[in-house]
Amino acid sequence: MCLDSTTVALLSIKSLSVNFGGLKALDDVHLTVEKNSVTSVIGPNGAGKTTLFNVISGLVKPDSGSLSLHEKEIKWPAAHQLAGLKIARTLQGVGLFSGLTVLENVMIGRDHHRKSNVLKDALGLSEKDERELKDRAMDALAWAGALSLADKPISQLTYPDSKRVALARALAQEPELLLLDEPAAGLGQSEIDSLGELINGLKRRCAIILVEHHVDFVGEISDSVYVLNFGKVISSGSFDDVKRDPAVVAAYLGTTTQSTLGGSHA
Repeated sequence: MCLDSTTVALLSIKSLSVNFGGLKALDDVHLTVEKNSVTSVIGPNGAGKTTLFNVISGLVKPDSGSLSLHEKEIKWPAAHQLAGLKIARTLQGVGLFSGLTVLENVMIGRDHHRKSNVLKDALGLSEKDERELKDRAMDALAWAGALSLADKPISQLTYPDSKRVALARALAQEPELLLLDEPAAGLGQSEIDSLGELINGLKRRCAIILVEHHVDFVGEISDSVYVLNFGKVISSGSFDDVKRDPAVVAAYLGTTTQSTLGGSHA
């Protein structure tokens, strides 16, 4: 999706480079995300997709490049600063706390790096604060299509339900920007279709960046797509534009003779 002169970008990355020893994992990467949009990052294995997410998430420090939120340049964040910047992320692994219920997992979504008993934590809250925290968690579960699971132990969840709960936990942070790391991985086609409907609905709530292997799924939900290969952005634009780019076809298929990526996977 191209920005016009009246559009304010929610997030903008310019000239991002990351080196791991002699390996250039990201090389002069650019990325722009509009409000209330879905931006997908695709590319072959080892293209740098996860490294890009890890930089935005504060897990990897870049060697160079700039980051802007709402067109104001800021320092690259540390992981513990994401919530304050209204950025949330789900992980490839679901990462839920098995000793807690679904609701309790989502209630601690604002501080999910700390594994503790939410009921003990609640003793330090006023009754009003605890009620507001629970209401916020229930709202997040509703957005994720998982409200009926609130009282279930994590151990009783199916894998698709676990992914919905992980998404709800991220939404409980009330992000302006949501990073989804391979949300369709491990799901059947009907579950992927349901996920697509969910993500399209979430655009009303926040902007979304996702890394995904299912290219057909990306084509259905994305407003803009960035294609990485060997750490460089080789194409960006609408899905229809990038899937016909000879550089993209070559990156996926090793040839420029086919005109589209139809059915291919990153």
